[in-house]
Amino acid sequence: MTNDTTKPTDERPNGQGPENNGEERSILSRVSKWLKKPGKPGEEEGQSAGQGSRPAAPASDRTASVPASGGPSQPEGETTSPTGSKPRRRKRPPRRRSKSAKPEGQQTEPSGEEGQTLPAPAEAKRQTATPARPPRQRQPRARKDAGSGKEAAKPSESKPVTKGDSTLKLLINTDEPEECRLVLLEGGRVESFYVETVSQAQTKGNIYKGRVTAVEANLQAAFIDYGTEKNGFLPFGDIHPEYYANEVAADTHWKDLPIQDVLSKGQEVLVEVVKEASGNKGATLTTYLSLPGRYLVLMPGSDSAGISRKIESEEERNKLREMIESVNIPEGIGYIIRTASQEITKTALAQDVRYLLNLWNEIKKRGQIEKAPALLHKEQNIVSRFLRDHFTSEIAEILVDADEALEQVNNFLELLPAAQRKSTVAKLHKGIQPLFHQYHVEKQIEQIYQPTVPLHSGGSIVINPTEALVAIDVNSGRTGKDKSFEDAIFLANMEAAEELSRQLRLRDLGGLIVVDFIDMRDSKHIREVEKKVRDCMKRDKAKVDFSKISKFGLMQISRQKMAAPVAVGSYRVCPHCEGRGMVRSVETQALVHFRHIQTGVTRKEIKRVVCRLPMEVAQYILNKKRADLIELEQEHQVEINIIPEATMPPNESKIDFLKE
Repeated sequence: MTNDTTKPTDERPNGQGPENNGEERSILSRVSKWLKKPGKPGEEEGQSAGQGSRPAAPASDRTASVPASGGPSQPEGETTSPTGSKPRRRKRPPRRRSKSAKPEGQQTEPSGEEGQTLPAPAEAKRQTATPARPPRQRQPRARKDAGSGKEAAKPSESKPVTKGDSTLKLLINTDEPEECRLVLLEGGRVESFYVETVSQAQTKGNIYKGRVTAVEANLQAAFIDYGTEKNGFLPFGDIHPEYYANEVAADTHWKDLPIQDVLSKGQEVLVEVVKEASGNKGATLTTYLSLPGRYLVLMPGSDSAGISRKIESEEERNKLREMIESVNIPEGIGYIIRTASQEITKTALAQDVRYLLNLWNEIKKRGQIEKAPALLHKEQNIVSRFLRDHFTSEIAEILVDADEALEQVNNFLELLPAAQRKSTVAKLHKGIQPLFHQYHVEKQIEQIYQPTVPLHSGGSIVINPTEALVAIDVNSGRTGKDKSFEDAIFLANMEAAEELSRQLRLRDLGGLIVVDFIDMRDSKHIREVEKKVRDCMKRDKAKVDFSKISKFGLMQISRQKMAAPVAVGSYRVCPHCEGRGMVRSVETQALVHFRHIQTGVTRKEIKRVVCRLPMEVAQYILNKKRADLIELEQEHQVEINIIPEATMPPNESKIDFLKE
């Protein structure tokens, strides 16, 4: 269908108007030709080819003559205009125009000579009867291409996921003797963080020779002096039968025995720390010792044997069973084959077993010589411990900022089978900036110690740990922008599920964890959030158990505490607020001290009161309570001196009541 290309008079090029009607006959002849019954495109092309090409008419000859109103009827398809200064224009069939004379920005209308299908005469009559409308611009084809190109470019607006985004890097910062820090980066994001300071050295995994100081029948536990400030806590279930003072039947369970009958005060035992001391609680101990290696854990005094559940291939499990059977392990020593033993050689496994057996023999010898309490075996430093327990072949690069640590890493890599170390490179950092600053890690580490963790969509989670329980609250924030209510809540909960699992690993929070998700109405969304939490927690090496989201939006998570929280070694309790996070206002402190003065001056023989107070508190009393002070002095015949101390902390004060 042909578009209407008629333009108003004031928009015509070269000052065209209704008076420029030089070639009316040629216009009428063309109009009559357009109103003929159109033929096939091939026929039209043949006719135009037989007639020959016709030169384009001048710009001044491209308007149709418009007779006055009341004149003779015009041929079909010709426009008429009423009298007046502004002629009324009616639609007419398009005319053949030259492209060169077309105004800029307007498209050229093809004519019937170019093979286009033309409107029927009846349709042309209807067009002549309707008033003129502004020309309708046809969307150019180039815009469709641009639109498709725009859609094609949409994925490129977000950063493409490249192979480098999932690359694991291990950064080891040991250039300062007071602190050693390790960070595992995945695509520039901190996934694991470990720190060890001089003041907070790890004792978990250490083996001591201790002495029983108390046996508590009510607790069914014993307290052990193993050489530290606080005695260790030894539950009855963690006492090996070889330490029983009396003979017990082999099939007797420890729960059926009273602890005071089988354990006596002053008895010496070999114990291992399984849980660090925290708060007022001492460390938790066990007499079931375990010596971890790279590929297996040796358990003296046990007869159990097993393979890590994370090795799911039955073929690989059978292969490891055959390998461990060929290695000579003495009777009475159990073992657990670790996940890192996949695709290792028999030589590597035998070497690990030989090292652990020699270590156990050395511990036994020292245990017979040393007097309790004594340290028999100290766990490896943080670098060796991380490489032993957490190193995988997925770590592509290890960056170290000290030569000693680099040598330690290289020695570890040389002991690995070729299949596990082929893709890992250890390098020494030689940049001008510190290692963690160059990889933008410091800000992420500081976020670990903050209670509020922002989410990408605008929400946040608030983490409040206590001694045995961790409360996590999910806030939607601005997540609901341009989204429905239910979708906004679901998005916030999904992001919180992923982030809280990461934060539990980073902060090493254990015990009972209660997560307050935002209430969701759709049961499908509730199941999706529960599944998200379970999937994200699979990367955690700690033992984790979950409950379903209750009708109150609460999920309970039980997580094994691997070590002391990271904040323990880096932060201390504020002496001003004493851990509350708040201090009293100036007005409240002033009233507390003023009441103290009132109580003190009522005693007999008090002649003088000297008050040393923080600057703001002293100024408040001197300015706001001056009249009350004067009244007290006159009533009790005492002298009250308020002395401001600029260096005194806000929660301290010193008030002396003198009798002279």
